[in-house]
Amino acid sequence: MTEARVPAGPDGTARPPGTPCWTTLMVHGVTEAQEFYGALFGWEFLPGPRRPGPYVRALLDGREVAGIGQLAADRHPPVAWTPYLASDDAELTAQLVRHCGGTVGVGPLDAAGAGRLALASDPAGAVFGIRQPTAHRGADATGVCGAPAWHELRTRETSGVARFYRAVFGYEDEPGGSAPAVPGRVILRCKGRPVAGIHGVGTALPRDRGAHWLTHFEVGDTDKAVTRVCDLGGRVLEPARDTAHGRVATVADPEGAVFSLVHGLG
Repeated sequence: MTEARVPAGPDGTARPPGTPCWTTLMVHGVTEAQEFYGALFGWEFLPGPRRPGPYVRALLDGREVAGIGQLAADRHPPVAWTPYLASDDAELTAQLVRHCGGTVGVGPLDAAGAGRLALASDPAGAVFGIRQPTAHRGADATGVCGAPAWHELRTRETSGVARFYRAVFGYEDEPGGSAPAVPGRVILRCKGRPVAGIHGVGTALPRDRGAHWLTHFEVGDTDKAVTRVCDLGGRVLEPARDTAHGRVATVADPEGAVFSLVHGLG
């Protein structure tokens, strides 16, 4: 994490390329996921486009936060939160992903009301989305409890992966942000503002997950939120701890999707 929140564009301004602009969870049980996250974060839900299965958009006080979609019954990828990074040209971004050693697994394709979307993975295998927005610009709720507050890539090493993202999205990267440099950490910046981070964890990278993006959600009280996760059938992976950027815990929902809870970021 870093010293500032992810910049967003609910005021209608375009997000710079590379800025996280949407977050989606693909699960086997959409109804059960709605119950879990609705109880944890206070989300309400509206039906979204079927792509190709059921999909809902989560809202906080009427503002869109994230999406939850149905995995096909015959597909069993890791259940995970996936950030979508803004692009001015999804086709060009997809070409750059391939040229720089990544993989494009889906798209780019038109999604009703959401623009051009693609799913890709970096050279270390971490999955992320590409989004060229149209009418639906992305998440509207930012900087409030229950909304995504930060996205961090957990990977084995930082230097090669940072070069990939910089080449694809034009990030300005700076180790450790404006604070003293932290070994193994890189902050990715758009127009001088921090938008995401890369954390090289070496052999501590979970073998069953590999490199992955981790979404942090803002909460009013990290410890109470952890207790609530457990009451709702989730589990704790990293207990609540104080950091330079707030009190953080890493948890998993009942289907195993990993995310973090943070209070005091910003």
